[in-house]
Amino acid sequence: MVPHLITALTGPINELEQRILDSMPAIERWFRLEWMEHTPPFYSSVDLRNAGFKLAPVDTSLFPVGWNHLTSQMVPLAVQAAMAAIEKICPEARNLLLIPANHSDSPDYLANVAQLAKIFHSAGLNVRIGSVDPTITDTTVRQLPSGEIVTLEPVVRIRGRLATRYFDPCTVLLNTDLSAGAPGILEDLHEQYLLPPLHAGWTVRRKSTHFRNYEDVSKRFGKMLGIDPWLVHSLFGACGDIDLAAPEGRATLAEQVDAVLARVRRKYKEYGIGEKPFVIVKPDNAGEGVLAAETRGVATVRDARDLDGIDLRGDDGTLPRNLIVQEGVPTSEHVGKASAEPVVYMMDRYVVGGFYRVNGRRGPDESLASPGASVVPLDFDDSAHLMQPGGKSAAEAPNRFYMYGVIGRLAMLAASYELEATDPEAEVYE
Repeated sequence: MVPHLITALTGPINELEQRILDSMPAIERWFRLEWMEHTPPFYSSVDLRNAGFKLAPVDTSLFPVGWNHLTSQMVPLAVQAAMAAIEKICPEARNLLLIPANHSDSPDYLANVAQLAKIFHSAGLNVRIGSVDPTITDTTVRQLPSGEIVTLEPVVRIRGRLATRYFDPCTVLLNTDLSAGAPGILEDLHEQYLLPPLHAGWTVRRKSTHFRNYEDVSKRFGKMLGIDPWLVHSLFGACGDIDLAAPEGRATLAEQVDAVLARVRRKYKEYGIGEKPFVIVKPDNAGEGVLAAETRGVATVRDARDLDGIDLRGDDGTLPRNLIVQEGVPTSEHVGKASAEPVVYMMDRYVVGGFYRVNGRRGPDESLASPGASVVPLDFDDSAHLMQPGGKSAAEAPNRFYMYGVIGRLAMLAASYELEATDPEAEVYE
């Protein structure tokens, strides 16, 4: 089920949201049947954009950070989901080794690691935080602004198993997206569960692959619900290995931008949408994170001719060779006067909470995971304990977070398809 959280939505319920709310029993049954055949990612977070006329995911992380931004009320949901996820994979699990990203001394990120450790400790596991960062050669203590202590221990490999001093885990949980590649120490582990698997990292993943799977999921969901899949899906196109420093590479990107914009214009015309469509151009193999320090390489484009004035170099100054051109979904949501987008957090197949990413420096047609971004937690709707005039319980008020949970789970289901297709150990039947 999806927790009843207070969103920034204050206007009347639109047609899409009403259809999703009215179809809750059918939707939940549909998900139950899907999870009988497919294994959800161990944990995930999904960035959503709500334009009012459509609601779609724009990014899916399989190594989610930002757990420290969930409210204390959400933690018991995360603990319960963690227990279910661990019991499914390793019922006899006792020790869990949590491996954070290398070179990540950010207090915000370490607070996320500390929160994850507390969640799994509350789920009944002994938890240690082990680093594969080569600069961590001895037990290292980091103190957070809150006064909390995070203790990092160097990870060693003994007879094909990962361990720290006097600690032999049966389960290893990664909280690094492997965008710099999978360290050799993590490969070919012996009788240890590695969660998520290495092929969930950006060494293997491509956003275009994920959204191709999501497109298939949205079509099946749309058929079940009797809606146009476009209402919950962003159109996209991918540019393969291109050289943006060469005229041919720029021309290929321009063609893809024109093609996606043309498809979006047709949809806008079909639905009578008067806004000017745009696309987001970004790398095909990297995540944006909860609070990105920079968003170089991510651009809003309304016309292919504008590409000449756009710098697509990444944070390291290099031009990406693989790009995705994705339909831009303008956000209609605001917290105060700042543009906002919901982020949904899931563990196993359960929605455990979320928050708003807010950025007063960015417009509704821009990436909000950029300088100036902040997080606004979502609270539970405690009015369910009150009585409305006329004797009706406020619990009968619609859960407007529910549709976010539905779209988040659709992205999670697409990720499960994606992982199944890229699993190097999967059996192949001719």
